[in-house]
Amino acid sequence: MIDLSIKEKQLESTIERLRERNIILPSYEQMKNPNETVSSNIKSELSSLGLWEIHSRNLFRITWNNEPKPNGGLYQELPNYMELPSELTGVKARIIALIGKWMPTGSHKVGATYGCLIPRLVTGQFNPIIQKAVWPSTGNYCRGGAFNATLLACESIAILPEGMSKERFEWLNTVAGEIIATPGSESNVKEIYDKCHELMASPRGQKGEIVIFNQFDEFGNHLWHYEVTGNAMNKVLQKELRTDRFRGIALTTGSAGTLGCGDFLKECYPTIKIAVGEALQCPTLLKNGYGAHRIEGIGDKHVPWIHNVKNTDMVIAIDDNDAMALIRLFNEKEGQKQLRKAGVSEAIIENLHLLGISSVANVIMAIKMAKYYEMDENDVILTVFTDSMELYQSRLEELKIEFGQYTEKDAIRDYNMCLRGQQTNNMIELNYLQKRRIHNLKYFTWIEQQGKSLDELNRQWYDSDYWNLIHSEVSEIDRLIGEINNHVGLENK
Repeated sequence: MIDLSIKEKQLESTIERLRERNIILPSYEQMKNPNETVSSNIKSELSSLGLWEIHSRNLFRITWNNEPKPNGGLYQELPNYMELPSELTGVKARIIALIGKWMPTGSHKVGATYGCLIPRLVTGQFNPIIQKAVWPSTGNYCRGGAFNATLLACESIAILPEGMSKERFEWLNTVAGEIIATPGSESNVKEIYDKCHELMASPRGQKGEIVIFNQFDEFGNHLWHYEVTGNAMNKVLQKELRTDRFRGIALTTGSAGTLGCGDFLKECYPTIKIAVGEALQCPTLLKNGYGAHRIEGIGDKHVPWIHNVKNTDMVIAIDDNDAMALIRLFNEKEGQKQLRKAGVSEAIIENLHLLGISSVANVIMAIKMAKYYEMDENDVILTVFTDSMELYQSRLEELKIEFGQYTEKDAIRDYNMCLRGQQTNNMIELNYLQKRRIHNLKYFTWIEQQGKSLDELNRQWYDSDYWNLIHSEVSEIDRLIGEINNHVGLENK
């Protein structure tokens, strides 16, 4: 459960800070249905703001329904989504993805961080005046956390591996009060945890001046995707499903937060399959393996505390060489020429920049899933484009330096081998005991290293109400948000 116990004295300070800084907090209901629930006054303010602008009203752009424009956008009826044609994917199944670029910071992680921060803020468990929010991450999560913290008038500390793209660090320098680079890259999650322990043992940690918001064990991350992303996907399905069959979702796991939408969708569509992906170079779920990889946005070598493994049906490993090849195919001139020759429409080609590296990995997952289950044109798979190539231009330059100019020969090879040539290897459909094997891996990280409760680990597996109780907390969090806004007294002005 998310702790919603109230600390009255700290809550008074929070209310005063929100009032001083003209801050109104969006509810889950407003993030799900902004057109119907966000006030005309707030919409009027948003009409003059840039999507990434450091302004507290941009909290109301934490939604999948933003108009796809960098400045002055409001909301549209449906979430931003895109369907990839069979000319591109090589499979008959319909692959449809929500688009994360049109959220502040260009990634849906801004929603996950709000989901983690807001319960502590509205209960007084986090004091934005005297405490700093610490965001341990492999990239986008600490960016979203630093952005939201700045909008909420509090200071932040971003922790991320030193091997992440320079775009992440450059942007963080504009919003985060402090940036800590830990050794390694995507796979080096333990080093991030170690830095958190070091901070908590320091004088400022002992004095309570910092609060850790760890995406890998914060149920607010899971809950935001369950409630907001899950509902967004369901709206897309209600629009797109005709005689089609919704067969499942394919998502790479980083913190496992996005997989929360799968819990929601399985309640609505009980027969669907939830496929979770990881890098072949670090096959923790597939083989209890380890290693380093280049699919930025996913972390490895452990199973996140908030991963509902019992609800996971398939593990798919993606070769990071394929993901890196495809960002060149999708974004280089010769690659786009090859796609045109293959019959991919100009409209699709012009929008392939909406796929960052982990987004490409999600597409590869969906292709492999469609081939495994022999899906046809009446079958639908959902996924997410977590972020866009806006955050990875330096990676394209690095690939050019390493491998040279991208040629027609390269494009033909990548299209036929890395995209259309995907096979059903390096994947497994999980039975009960295989799911339990993956769940048991949580013990070594969370019980031995991080001090979690063994009883709670067992309840995650055996207690049928465990996840339902977490999901039921949305209404109480929204009630508390409403109370805070009423005390602040700005919403109707």
